[in-house]
Amino acid sequence: MVRRNKTTVDEFILLGITDIWELQVFLFVLFLLICVTSLVGNLGMIALIRLDSQLHTPMYFFLCHLSLVDYLSNSSAVAPKMLVSFSEERKAISLPGCATQMYFCGVCIITRCYLLAAMAYDQYMAICNALLYVATMSQKACVQLAVGSYIIATVNEVVLVSSVFSLHFCGPNVINHFFCDIPPLLKLSCSSTTVNEHVLFTIAHSTLVFVVVSYGYILTTVPRTHSSEGGHKAFSTCASHLTSVSIFYGTMIFMYLCPSSSYSLDQDKVVSIAYTLVIPMLNPLIYSLRNMEVKDAPKKLLEKVLVSF
Repeated sequence: MVRRNKTTVDEFILLGITDIWELQVFLFVLFLLICVTSLVGNLGMIALIRLDSQLHTPMYFFLCHLSLVDYLSNSSAVAPKMLVSFSEERKAISLPGCATQMYFCGVCIITRCYLLAAMAYDQYMAICNALLYVATMSQKACVQLAVGSYIIATVNEVVLVSSVFSLHFCGPNVINHFFCDIPPLLKLSCSSTTVNEHVLFTIAHSTLVFVVVSYGYILTTVPRTHSSEGGHKAFSTCASHLTSVSIFYGTMIFMYLCPSSSYSLDQDKVVSIAYTLVIPMLNPLIYSLRNMEVKDAPKKLLEKVLVSF
């Protein structure tokens, strides 16, 4: 009798960001501009790093991969479906479609976490262990860290998505969100989500601890630098990365490390817009405005092109 009364959800309905038509038109134009800016900025950053030999250093190697992840995040994970949904009356998504979107979005986010951790380690070695830096951060080591970031992110997200979709969804099937994210989906489950929340917390927390420890060592080492010029250079070197890390992990802490009862799903939407759309757009701006090497690179490339003609 119990089995007969149970229904299984075979699709979800996304409520989206708003149901006000005028606001939907404005948000469509705004998000489209953000996506285009992000795609151009990240592809431009990748091209700049690849073409300028002076940017062939470990930090810019990881930055190139960070831009690639931001590009993939914007072009395939969330943005296309979200932009299309503005013109749809019924924003339905199948279970396989929801799992696929959650997987690709999660892989991009977790890869970004591990790449930021690798960049923090690079900064730590450059400032705290300068004598061992060249030997430690070799090209082989950088490739291993980058490839490891993608592999670990893929495995982690397989675990997360599998754990979420092993839950029983018996209705309702309306997700108060604009894409299939884990927190709002857990709220719809008829099963206990305690294990899922612990797994999510552990994965989100692991890289944050490493980044905090790395910058703790950096902040205690820089004041001991003998020259004020050396200290200023050390701080300016990691300022861009620290800015990017602070913005990204600030949103991650709110979304995945805070108890789900401490925030509303409307706040969840705003924060999700920040880390899925805004942060990928800001990263190229942060790194180009704060780094003289990146600011000077376009001029040098243009001079080379003009000289060749």
